[in-house]
Amino acid sequence: MVAKRIIPCLDVAAGRVVKGVNFVGLRDAGDPVELACRYSASGADELVFLDIAASHEGRSTLVELVRRTAESVTIPFTVGGGISSVEGITQLLRAGADKISLNSAAVGDPALVARGAERFGCQCIVVAIDARRRSGDQVAARGPGWDVYVKGGRQNTGLDALAWAQEVVQWGAGEILLTSMDGDGTQAGYDLALTQAVAEAVPVPVIASGGAGCLDHIAAALEQGQASAALLASLLHDGVLTVEAIKRDLLARGLALRPLVGEPAPAEPFGDDRAVA
Repeated sequence: MVAKRIIPCLDVAAGRVVKGVNFVGLRDAGDPVELACRYSASGADELVFLDIAASHEGRSTLVELVRRTAESVTIPFTVGGGISSVEGITQLLRAGADKISLNSAAVGDPALVARGAERFGCQCIVVAIDARRRSGDQVAARGPGWDVYVKGGRQNTGLDALAWAQEVVQWGAGEILLTSMDGDGTQAGYDLALTQAVAEAVPVPVIASGGAGCLDHIAAALEQGQASAALLASLLHDGVLTVEAIKRDLLARGLALRPLVGEPAPAEPFGDDRAVA
C-alpha cells in the first residue's frame, strides 16, 4: 500500500508566508525558510511552496527564496506560481525544487504540461487546480459541479474541474494539487465530494487542499476522499496541530504512513504465503 503523505503548504507573497480565507484577507504567517526548516525537521513528507501573487502580478516566482528554502530542507519540495515556460521550470529545478506546480499557465497553454513532462518526467509536473462549487445561475446553466479558477482565484475559466483534471493527466501531469476554494482557510473540512470525484477520475495521486480544521478532517480526506496526501497550512502555521500529532493520529486509525522522525518503520504483517518459523 502506498503511504499517505502530510504536506505543509507555504503560500508566499512579498517574501512572507501568508494565509487567508477563501483566497482573500491574507495575514502574515511567518518566514518561509524558517517554517520550511521546522516542518522538514518535524517529519513532514513533502513541502509545497506557492508564490500566490506571481501569476496575478505577471512576474516569475522568487527564485532566490526558492533556492534558500530548498537548501534548508531534506524532503521533497514542490514550487509553483508564475511559471509559464520550460525555461522557468528548468530555472526552479536548478534552484533546488523537486517538482513544479502549474496552474494558470497550464490553463493558458496545456501543452506546457506535456513539454515539461517530456523533458523532466511526469513525476516532476504537478498541476494545481483551484476549484469552486457552482451555485445559483451557474448550476441552472451547467448543472452541479465545480469550476476551475486561475489568477489566484480571481478568474473563473469556465472549465469543469473533473474534466480538466482528466485532461491534464492526458497531457502528462503526474500529480494533481486540488484546492477547494470554498473550504480554503475556513477549517470547516475538505470538500470530500470534490476530492473523491477527482481521485476516482484520474490514475495519478491527488493532494487534498482547503479546509482542514481538525484531525478528523485530515483522516476523512485520506480515507473517504481517497486523497493520496493532505495539504495543510493554517493548522500548522498557527500551532493548532503538529505534523507529529497528525501522523500519530492517522497511524492509530490504521492508515499507511511514512515513519515518524527517529522511529522505525512498522513491521509488515505476514501474508498467507509466508510461513512462521
